[in-house]
Amino acid sequence: MIAPPAELNRMRRHLRAADPVLAQLLRAAGRFTLEPRLAHTPFWSLARAIANQQLNGTAAATILARFVALYPGHEFPAPRQVLATDDLTLRGVGFSFAKVAALKDLAEKTETGVVPSTRSLVAMADSEIIERLTQVRGVGRWTVEMLLMFQLGRPDVFPADDFGIQNGFRLAYGIRAMPTPRALADYALRWAPYRTMAAWYLWRAVDLDKLGKLPTPPLRTRIKTVKPKPRLKRRGAICITVPP
Repeated sequence: MIAPPAELNRMRRHLRAADPVLAQLLRAAGRFTLEPRLAHTPFWSLARAIANQQLNGTAAATILARFVALYPGHEFPAPRQVLATDDLTLRGVGFSFAKVAALKDLAEKTETGVVPSTRSLVAMADSEIIERLTQVRGVGRWTVEMLLMFQLGRPDVFPADDFGIQNGFRLAYGIRAMPTPRALADYALRWAPYRTMAAWYLWRAVDLDKLGKLPTPPLRTRIKTVKPKPRLKRRGAICITVPP
């Protein structure tokens, strides 16, 4: 678990007291089941994240399986093995040139210590980890936030740029449009220092909505939302912008 049972109960009590809508969501979604994967290396997590970028789950899983198959006898390749692999061989499993370059950069920065070991990461602050790991080509803040949450189990991470979290908030709080990332990050301050748990439950809100089990919010929430894009109406060869 991300924390002992007593701490998990304390986290839930804090979130329920801070926000009646989130309190209702916690009851509807049930037990918090996020568990950190400390056995995995940062290279493992980031390489998989790079491989998954801009792909659906099935395609990404197929490419990852082909990638791992290049290294018989290994559950996952080591950075030095990736560095020794020809770019065209990596392209052959389905990686784009950009992803090949990103994987090679990740492997090189892991070998040189820019990407720390798991033991070193455990002792580092979230902000320091984000600063270090976003030096890797193709690794942005969101990718590192996923590592902080799912590999290290950090309790106060809130990826406000995540579409699923934005959509979960929209659904759970009954607002018509997506909240802006900045407004959502500001709203989430009330959940600190347990924003990881809040984010996890917002993902669950999307699942509950699909099942028709998402409760109606007990109150109205005001938050800045993303403005709809102007519609374009075609008249012959001319595009006219129509105000929303």
